[in-house]
This record gives sequence, C-alpha cells and structure tokens, in this order.
Amino acid sequence: QVQLVESGGGLVQAGGSLRLSCAASGRTFSSYAMGWFRQAPGKEREFVAAIRWSDGNTYYADSVKGRFRISRDNAKNTVYLQMNSLKPEDTAVYYCAARTYSGSYYRHFEYSYWGQGTQVTVSS
Repeated sequence: QVQLVESGGGLVQAGGSLRLSCAASGRTFSSYAMGWFRQAPGKEREFVAAIRWSDGNTYYADSVKGRFRISRDNAKNTVYLQMNSLKPEDTAVYYCAARTYSGSYYRHFEYSYWGQGTQVTVSS
C-alpha cells in the first residue's frame, strides 16, 4: 500500500499562485510515477500533470501547460505542483495519485493509489 497526503490548497485571486505538495509513504518503491488530477463540481476527474520517479519526465494537460509545473523530491518521496497564473476555471479539488506501471498517464483509472484531495479556489 502507498499512502498519499496532499497539502497546500486554498483560496487565491486570479493571476495568483499556489503550490501543492503530495507526500507518499508506505510501499513507495512500488510507485512508478505520480500524477495530479482535479475535479470540479459536476465535472469528471481530469488529468493535470504527471512525473516519473526515475528520470523526472513530465506530462501536462494542454490547459495547464506553461502555467503549472510538476516536480519531485525523491529523498522526501514528495511531489509538488506549482500553479501560476491561476484562473477561475482552475477551481477544483486536486488529487494526488500514484501508479505502479507505465501506460497512459492521462487515464485516472490506471492509478492505484489516491490522496484525499485538497480544495483550490480561484476567485475572479
């Protein structure tokens, strides 16, 4: 089992920044990559970004490219999501997830472990 705990959400004005953190514990050696997803009320969960533990390769949704940056600290088993130039449409609950194999990083059902989520609200 891998346990994931997110932190760093909150309320921010449009154009502002937030940094989310996701700390992993447990059988972290089984984790191949980490992802961030978000879900707004009444909408499906959508992919935001992903990063591979081994080489740091990153993947982004088109809607966040150039504004968000995912990074990892292998020593701390922690993944970060730096969010800049936030927009009201970024408002959602953000979830951290871990996957144990490659495949498509964009598919939420390929992730085995999930955090509890952290609320991000961007006011206009």
